[in-house]
Formats: sequence, C-alpha cells, structure tokens
Amino acid sequence: MTTQQPPAPFVLDTHELGRRPGTSLRVRRTLPAPDGLVVGLASVPSQAELVCDLQLEAVMEGVYVGLTTSAPVTAECARCLDQITTSVDVDTHELFVYEPADADEDTRVMDGDQIDLEPTLRDGIVLALPATILCSETCPGLCPECGVRLADDPQHTHDAPIDPRWSALSGLATDTTTAEES
Repeated sequence: MTTQQPPAPFVLDTHELGRRPGTSLRVRRTLPAPDGLVVGLASVPSQAELVCDLQLEAVMEGVYVGLTTSAPVTAECARCLDQITTSVDVDTHELFVYEPADADEDTRVMDGDQIDLEPTLRDGIVLALPATILCSETCPGLCPECGVRLADDPQHTHDAPIDPRWSALSGLATDTTTAEES
C-alpha cells in the first residue's frame, strides 16, 4: 500500500471549479514564507506566516487567480541600520493555463487540476519589498567617521583632521601671532 504525499504548501487544487468557465471560488490560506524573499536590506523572514486571500475563476484557457497577500517584513534602516518591522500587502493576478499552445517561460501551466502559487507569490512579494527603508524621515544616520548613531547624540562632532599635505603650514599660524606680539 502506498501512502500519498500531501501537496506542497503552495499547490492548490482547483478541482471544485470543474473547468466550467464562469465558476469561481474564494479561498483563504495561511502559508509559510519561502526562503529568499529579500531585496536590499528588507526581507520576509523564512517560514513567516503569509495570509493569502485567493479569488479563483475558471476561464476558457484555464484558471484566473487574484491573490492578495499580507507578509511581515524585517529590514534595516538605510541610514542608521536599526531594525524595522513592518508589513507589505500585495495584489497579484495570474492566468494558469490548462494546456499551453505556445508556452514560454512566463506562462504558468496547471498540472492537472493543481496550480503552484509559489512563483506568483514570490514575484509579487519581492517586487513589493522596499529597496530602501528608513526608520523615520528625519533619521540622521551614523557618523561617517566613528559610526555613532547621530539620533542618540545630536551634538556629536569631531575635530576636523588636518590634511597631511597642509600640516607643515599649521606651525606658521602660531609663529605669526608670536611675532606680532613682540
């Protein structure tokens, strides 16, 4: 006796639609985030819960899927590198075809009555992640010389370093003041 393996978490069975154009189905699923949802300093933690609301509609060519996803995002501020926790809401739409007449690499093809949502979900979330994110619009960032967080010490300064090419001239300023006093 063989045991049937459960489908992957992103595989959805559309058998209930029955390949009858015009029939529709609403589905809500909570799925684990796949690995690698990263753009710059922002990412969706691996295995985080993605809340997905799906609207499936049978059409002549296949199944049209409207997918609304809410995903948690962890990021680092682009200026001060503080941790930021936020979320993104993504709306994507995809047509999964029954039998592709001239399928290319961008065509999503059904496997029998099953559709794999992972590529659609991955594309939508990665495109929605911010390339840069700030903890606040007024974030002053870090000191470029020592790395101190400038929001913690707004009066933070450094003595201006003397360019070694001009260091010989620094002695002249003190010599002229002494000569004038005599």
